Amino acid sequence: MTWKYKQAVKLTRDRMYDLVRSPVVTEKSTRGSEHNQVTFKVPLDATKPEIKAAVEGLFSVKVVAVNTVRQLGKTKRFRGRLGKRPDFKKAMVTLAEGQSIDVTTGI
Repeated sequence: MTWKYKQAVKLTRDRMYDLVRSPVVTEKSTRGSEHNQVTFKVPLDATKPEIKAAVEGLFSVKVVAVNTVRQLGKTKRFRGRLGKRPDFKKAMVTLAEGQSIDVTTGI
């Protein structure tokens, strides 16, 4: 069995801003705030260690866990033609006890 060792992720400030695109404000994501969770839209190629490093670097908080969901875009009709919304990835970030991020204000 091979073991994967955790490596420190080095990110530039620009890459951090590219990784954390916007907060997701829905009923379900606001219910996650009861459990110290914040939800962000992230690029499709973002990894969990990168997301963790970006959130810790931008907001100065301690991240306990990162869960990701790849959301496939819906197929919709636009003026009678079929179109497709783009795919996106959501990251549910669990913060340490006592930590919080106010998503209603800008960075």
